[in-house]
Amino acid sequence: MSAQNQPDETQEASLAAKGRLVSIVIVGTMVLWLLSLWLGPKLGLPGRYAFLFDFAALAGLFWALMVSLQIRRARKAARGNE
Repeated sequence: MSAQNQPDETQEASLAAKGRLVSIVIVGTMVLWLLSLWLGPKLGLPGRYAFLFDFAALAGLFWALMVSLQIRRARKAARGNE
């Protein structure tokens, strides 16, 4: 193992951790969104709360998209294909 490979391995490990976080956020967002749609009417919540849950889910998915694009750009730059 040379000293030159160490930063690349560290960066790849960091990007992999970000990827895992993105996947957890996507799955968690969808599970919570589906639970809110199922549980809302059972608890007698007004329909306007459904929009609140929808917008929260959209925000979570938008964040995941932005971080995914950052990961993609970082990997592309590391390969030198920019």
